[in-house]
Amino acid sequence: MNRNQLAILLSLLIGISVIGFFFFGREKEVDYSSEIKPILNKHCITCHGGVKKSGGFSLLFEEEAFAPTESGHPAIIPGDPNSSELIKRLTHSDPELRMPYQRPALSEEEIELLKTWIKQGAKWGKHWAYEPVKEPEITSQIQSAGIGSTDREANLAPIDLLIREKLTEKGMIPSMEEQPLRLLRRVALDLTGLPPSDSLVSDFSAGKITYEQAVDQLLSSPAYGEKWAAWWLDLARYADTKGYERDVSRTMWPYRDWVIRAFNDDKPFDEFTIEQLAGDLLPNPTQDQLTATAFHRNTMNNDEGGTQDEEFRVAALLDRVNTTYEVWQSTTMACVQCHSHTYDPIRHEEYYQSAAFFNNTRDEDTHDEEPRLRFYEEAQQGQIEAVLNWTKAQEGEKAAKIRGDFLKFFEPKYAAHLATDFNKAELIDTKWLGLWPGGSAVYKNIDTQGSDQMLLDYWTGINGTQMTIRKDGPEGEVLASFVINKTEGEIVRQIPFKPVSGKVNLYFEAKNPSAKPQQNTSAIVWFAFVPSLKGKDKPGFAQVQNSWEELLKFRGTRLPILIENPPYMSRTTQVFERGNWMVPGDQVKPKTPAEFGGWQEKWPANRLGFAYWLTSAENPLTSRTLVNRIWDQLFGRGIVRTLEDMGSQSDPPTHPELLDYLAWKTMNDYDWSIKSLIREIVTSQTYKQSSAISAEAYRQDPDNQWYARGPRFRLSAEQVRDQALAVSGLLSRKMYGPGVKPPQPEGIWQTVYNGESWTESEGEDRYRRGIYTFLKRTSPYPSFISFDAGSREVCLSKRLVTNTPLQALVTLNDPVYLEAAKNLGKKTWEKSSGNAERAISQAYEQLVLSPISEGKKKTLLELYASAKTEFTQDPKALEEFYPGAKPEEAAMAVVANAMMNLDEFLTKP
Repeated sequence: MNRNQLAILLSLLIGISVIGFFFFGREKEVDYSSEIKPILNKHCITCHGGVKKSGGFSLLFEEEAFAPTESGHPAIIPGDPNSSELIKRLTHSDPELRMPYQRPALSEEEIELLKTWIKQGAKWGKHWAYEPVKEPEITSQIQSAGIGSTDREANLAPIDLLIREKLTEKGMIPSMEEQPLRLLRRVALDLTGLPPSDSLVSDFSAGKITYEQAVDQLLSSPAYGEKWAAWWLDLARYADTKGYERDVSRTMWPYRDWVIRAFNDDKPFDEFTIEQLAGDLLPNPTQDQLTATAFHRNTMNNDEGGTQDEEFRVAALLDRVNTTYEVWQSTTMACVQCHSHTYDPIRHEEYYQSAAFFNNTRDEDTHDEEPRLRFYEEAQQGQIEAVLNWTKAQEGEKAAKIRGDFLKFFEPKYAAHLATDFNKAELIDTKWLGLWPGGSAVYKNIDTQGSDQMLLDYWTGINGTQMTIRKDGPEGEVLASFVINKTEGEIVRQIPFKPVSGKVNLYFEAKNPSAKPQQNTSAIVWFAFVPSLKGKDKPGFAQVQNSWEELLKFRGTRLPILIENPPYMSRTTQVFERGNWMVPGDQVKPKTPAEFGGWQEKWPANRLGFAYWLTSAENPLTSRTLVNRIWDQLFGRGIVRTLEDMGSQSDPPTHPELLDYLAWKTMNDYDWSIKSLIREIVTSQTYKQSSAISAEAYRQDPDNQWYARGPRFRLSAEQVRDQALAVSGLLSRKMYGPGVKPPQPEGIWQTVYNGESWTESEGEDRYRRGIYTFLKRTSPYPSFISFDAGSREVCLSKRLVTNTPLQALVTLNDPVYLEAAKNLGKKTWEKSSGNAERAISQAYEQLVLSPISEGKKKTLLELYASAKTEFTQDPKALEEFYPGAKPEEAAMAVVANAMMNLDEFLTKP
């Protein structure tokens, strides 16, 4: 080899070495979010985070992690692990100095990872869930994984390609497609909460419609809205009672009906969100948009005597903050009420900045739960129109809107419990102002808006009380003076009032010589300032005035809703020191957490702006949260298993690319359509897989987190009951309206103070879907509780799914299931012309859409024969079990009841 050849060879070797070092010798960059943050959360942050900052060192926020500690030096020096106190303390030989203190040392691998991270510059990073949702590159990802080479795989949807990628990585293979009718039953239960109708089964079996067409029919069924509303009502903590000790009934069902309609109309999820959080703040809100705001009036209300209304108003406020972040952001914001989040980068003051968005609503935990939206009848709508047209003609558009809003929700007004400076006066049951003879009380900082009239809501049982309202005090200017006489219940009265400008103190006094010394002359509930109707000298005034007075007497359906305070009644928000509402700290303004980003200055700093922020494309969590919850409903587990938490302590997503693909598509391609999202999932090969499982597959993936088989889990409490009524032919398809009370065991509902009782509904109301069942928080419907439904005091992201003997006791003995079994047994007995074997086969196939096995048929025939013998030999037992039935019919009812307890009936196939 000559000198030139040698030089060329050396150059090549050097080049190869450089290239090799570049590609293979470079140290892999450590990712903070996935590799470092879990170590810090596990070992360090409980002492160096949101609750504690031992040694002046915190690892929660980037600026704190690199700031000087109490020693005067930073614990982390980027680029120099050997000089970083963090590493020194983790590897110290002295147990008093080695960290974590008095806990097991970190592993060598964890310490080396931290050293490498610091050596590489200690680059901070965001948690994966806080990164914006970006448009996915599905095609390149799939090609790089080597999937999609066969014709069958080439036709797979993105969901299936991403699932197959993981299965290939795990050495697993997908299951075959489920049997057609079992698959139809699965998707019907998932989309409507009911088994498929006979006509749908017939058309599908005959090949008249495809699976995709069957899905479209189910999505367009009214039952779809009922099924998915039940899921949402868990999140909304919907109930028909107020909660707490007295737990009296309340009218919330119009909100439940709005949710059902919203799902059936496929209201885009961004609109669905905005209307529930801030429908009242939209321009000229409709009745429906106002109804939607009841989402946050599902908070509990404590009207027990002796409670402090402001305390429970604050409790409701904090619940709204916590619920909003859990429902839309999968964030455990409740942790931040008392201190900065222990694990996630959310500061203590940021909690109260979020609370400031919700702290300016009119509700005050009052007994009447005002503000309440009035649902007027058609005739009353005509009266409203006449009053508003008159006002518009006499005073203009603005005055007409103010009066119209007042008729909608009777706001703004001042509640009686705001009274101070009591003299011979009291708050009756801490709710209503009671003035004794010669008594007085003061309402401070009242803005009358210059009104010439006060509306006073009160009742009294005595005559002849002289009531006087003065400005500022007992010697002040008289603003109103009137006589109160005995009323028939609560009334709203119009009182002439001297106009005043600005905020004043109102001094109320009552005189009645005939009243006893400590007798309340009246019970004042609230007062408001709405000007009198103008145009008294014009024709038609008397009729309009009469309509106005009639409307003030409205006692129909009234739904608690959210209404924002007018500027002159606005509240300030302060940080609560250590979360204690009685120790207010610094004042804060509405602001979203800095870590989540995305706030636009053009948005108003109120609930509407907050709702815009939640549903903006820049918000990293809302679309991910929605997709994860929908996936959980269909597969029994989320892509992120912890539905309530996508923070740094949550489980990582099993399929992050899939989560972001669906999140992006939901926002952009589907314009937030939930039906489109659900359709894409249930038409995927992943969803359509058989749920049968081999021992080997179970060993590899017991929780089905990699989705090598179809979803199979027990139906929800409502579905178990609805399905039994549906297959028996008893289910009523009546929709909407007040909650119903189907049969339940005696003595379950024992109320205190209010005398309410469980009166069984009659007629078809006994057989309505579970979503319409009256829900009392302190005593929920027992069969639902047995099947893991919640009592809905607070938001519930996911129900537990248990399997207990109590469930069998319910389905074997509850009157609803017995009645369903009797009806099913009678129908199949008659249809089979009295042939027990045929009746059993038909009933089984009707229940699970699969033919019965010979073994099961034999067992059920033996049960039938045994029951028939018993009923024939014991007429008394027959009469007690099934009055008026023949032994054969009663025996078939027993068999039907047993079938309804089979695992395949109570479980989604």
